[in-house]
Amino acid sequence: MAAAEPAAALGGGGCSPAGGGSVPVLFCFSVFARPSSVPHGAGYELLIQKFLSLYGDQIDMHRKFVVQLFAEEWSQYIDLPKGFLVSERCKVRLVPLQIQMTTLGNLTPSSTVFFCCDMQERFRPAIKYFGDIISVGQRLLQGARLLGIPVIVTEQYPKGLGSTVQEIDLTGAKLVLPKTKFSMVLPEVEAALAEIPGVRSVVLFGVETHVCIQQTALELIGRGLEVHIVADATSSRSMMDRMFALERLARTGIIVTTSEAILLQLVADKEHPKFKEIQNLIKASAPESGLLSKV
Repeated sequence: MAAAEPAAALGGGGCSPAGGGSVPVLFCFSVFARPSSVPHGAGYELLIQKFLSLYGDQIDMHRKFVVQLFAEEWSQYIDLPKGFLVSERCKVRLVPLQIQMTTLGNLTPSSTVFFCCDMQERFRPAIKYFGDIISVGQRLLQGARLLGIPVIVTEQYPKGLGSTVQEIDLTGAKLVLPKTKFSMVLPEVEAALAEIPGVRSVVLFGVETHVCIQQTALELIGRGLEVHIVADATSSRSMMDRMFALERLARTGIIVTTSEAILLQLVADKEHPKFKEIQNLIKASAPESGLLSKV
């Protein structure tokens, strides 16, 4: 789901003062209006999450939306101002745009970036099918190099959990970054994305599906990016956690797909100059693990 660019505190108009750690907000969608509250200082992402929690079963995730704020000075709704942070009681609404997202799911190398999440040594004995997702992850990174697609890599607390496994070749990665936050969406990652012109889609894989992958994906769609999660390159310690995470993410509008589908969609045509190399890559490295039967 996409919406107006979030971000900065709004003084006055459409709001009245409220104290304490949370702020009352009236969330409006279609003919409905539901009162709730958000933490003081909440921004665009938390508002989107609240809309999803209140109206998730009624929102068509195949459409674009804009978040609007009621402004007293204009006596009408205005697009959420850039930098908006909730500091006072206010009223917001989620408005579907008339044009449906007809490009949903389309991938092109020029508008795509790969995110490799926390494929680290200490996870090896704990994560189900870890050897298989390493193999598939390496295939994806090789494909990214062939197609000139930027790659961003994170490592969760590498001091304690080790570096990315040796089987994963990070040659040419745009960014390799340690983190403690579960989501990959760090200031350094956002800065790297800003340097890549025309980025629209993120191909995301790694561990764990229900923690770092899920939180990364939700933050990315909150920023208006389309997210493709590679099912045969992501796993968890528990198959139940993995299954429910993928189901939840799919309902949120995130695309759950496979490595082969991703690579062939990126070349799109057998006449693509890199098609043979991508085809050979797929043939040479396809594991038969049964992981996809757990989706």
